[in-house]
Amino acid sequence: MKSKFTKYIYLVLVILGVFYLIEKSIGQAMVPLGIALAFDPFNPEQSWADRPVWQKMTLLVHLAIVFGLVFIEIFNLLA
Repeated sequence: MKSKFTKYIYLVLVILGVFYLIEKSIGQAMVPLGIALAFDPFNPEQSWADRPVWQKMTLLVHLAIVFGLVFIEIFNLLA
């Protein structure tokens, strides 16, 4: 897939996830935010070791947010 298309798909999915978070629907926010990680907004052909630190941090923070939402949803189901 072309890099320019993945940037737009990533952006749309992140915006959709943020919209669901604003509505306080954590379960529905997890899905587009998690799927957005599959569409690398940066150069997907560049290896992880060759990426700038800010790109690595952006993706890792995004992943941490998704994991945080998963844990929040799990603990809400257990309570």
